[in-house]
Amino acid sequence: MLGLDYAALTAAPVSEDPFAHLVVREFVPPAVLAGVCADLPAMARGGSFPTASLRLGPRARALMAELEGPAFRDAVAARFGLDLHDAPTMVTLRGRSREKDGRIHCDSTAKRVTVLLYLNPETDAWSRQHGCLRLLRGPGDLDDYAVEVPPVNGTLLVFPNGPAAWHGHKPFVGQRYVVQLNYMTNDEAARAELRRHRISAFVKRLAA
Repeated sequence: MLGLDYAALTAAPVSEDPFAHLVVREFVPPAVLAGVCADLPAMARGGSFPTASLRLGPRARALMAELEGPAFRDAVAARFGLDLHDAPTMVTLRGRSREKDGRIHCDSTAKRVTVLLYLNPETDAWSRQHGCLRLLRGPGDLDDYAVEVPPVNGTLLVFPNGPAAWHGHKPFVGQRYVVQLNYMTNDEAARAELRRHRISAFVKRLAA
């Protein structure tokens, strides 16, 4: 175990505004975060990369393994009253944000729950709100938000997906590490998405 802050995850309130979610600051404690960040690969390209396709150092690999493990799964399931025991997982890493990233969207219906874990130090860019994820009241206005989450300091954001789970962020170009873990449905749409990510990882390895 890496010493992730499960107590804070258990205690964090589940807010319903603008949709069900919870936020845990420093879920990855600072001393642990420094080691994990040192073990992340340099990523010059945008997009999501399956973690299995990346060369991660041992502490970063340990973090990904723990996120896919039973303790974290059980904690998330308990907070939202979900049964996730047989939900397949998909874990990807983004390391670079592009101008086109952050447009308002809801996640695929193949994803039952979205978990975002931010692995960046605080900088002036985040204080200017660029690249800070906003949980929105609707699809039409990036400024109509209830919550804004700076992508820093091991912050954890978890929300079940749904037709009203709109989110996005102001454009940011540069380094922005975020782990995305999804608990998937068991239907064909989920299997297709998992296959697409595996094929994408293979193509990206060939192009590297």
